[in-house]
Amino acid sequence: MKKLGISLVSLLLALGAGCNGRTTAPESATPVVYMTRDISPAGLDAVYEALGRKAEGRVAVKISTGEPGGNHYLKPALIGDLVKKVGGTIVECNTAYGGGRAATADHLKAAEAHGFTAIAPVDIMDAEGETALPVTGGKHLKKDFVGSHFPDYDFTIVLSHFKGHAMGGFGGALKNISIGIASSAGKAWIHTAGKTKTDLWNNLPEQDAFLESMAEAAKAVADHCGEKILYINVMNNLSVDCDCDAHPAAPQMSDIGILASLDPVALDQACVDLVYASEDPGKVHLIERMESRHGIRTVEHAAAIGVGSREYTLVSLDEKPADR
Repeated sequence: MKKLGISLVSLLLALGAGCNGRTTAPESATPVVYMTRDISPAGLDAVYEALGRKAEGRVAVKISTGEPGGNHYLKPALIGDLVKKVGGTIVECNTAYGGGRAATADHLKAAEAHGFTAIAPVDIMDAEGETALPVTGGKHLKKDFVGSHFPDYDFTIVLSHFKGHAMGGFGGALKNISIGIASSAGKAWIHTAGKTKTDLWNNLPEQDAFLESMAEAAKAVADHCGEKILYINVMNNLSVDCDCDAHPAAPQMSDIGILASLDPVALDQACVDLVYASEDPGKVHLIERMESRHGIRTVEHAAAIGVGSREYTLVSLDEKPADR
């Protein structure tokens, strides 16, 4: 398990707070992951502001709209204030496995039923096709196929529900910018490690090839966006199943909090570490799901090809500087 970096928070507190009253991190090459246990609109705003990177221009807010029948997706009541604050458009792409979000019209109905169209415009980015982004340094993928509307946006907020996943072990920021931003055919391309865009289920590769392909697709998106992207993971409703599941298992461990970073690798690593560090005995179910699918391989490969760092400093926004 990676070092959480929590011990550094006490040092930061001793140095005092910044002008906004929040604890500030030192200048360092190690990425910072900010955290609050306040899973609320105010907590979401706090981690966004802590990052110090303002979302401007035409802002895409990448979420999962959630498969019809499921109920663990991030709710509009939680994310609505932030989406409105940045003037964001909620963006998604169609699925590659059938279900209620495989076609644009059905996907928009699902988004409406789940309350997302009431808080912002919703753009199914592959409604008019796809475009290719180059993958540099990959061993499975040379291209990543994303919704054709994606390049129209100036800035991307990657707002992910961290939870388990039947195929990937877990889903967080890396999955949201790889599978999540991929077109329907691009999803099949990633799942088959670059073998096909049309016949997913008959061309599944060995597990690590799929996980590494997710990391490589994530790199294509991160490289495309440069500094015009930020990442937020909400660790609630910690089911072993994804929001793409119409009938997800009930969560068996308690909520943890909201985390944010400018580094998606550090962010997902921090979330994994917090699951392991939890004192909740129910964590064994999520850990089994992550380990049985070798989910950490996505993080490992993403770090190896330069998407980000597995080392990080975890800074709590809930801590208050001591009176002096």
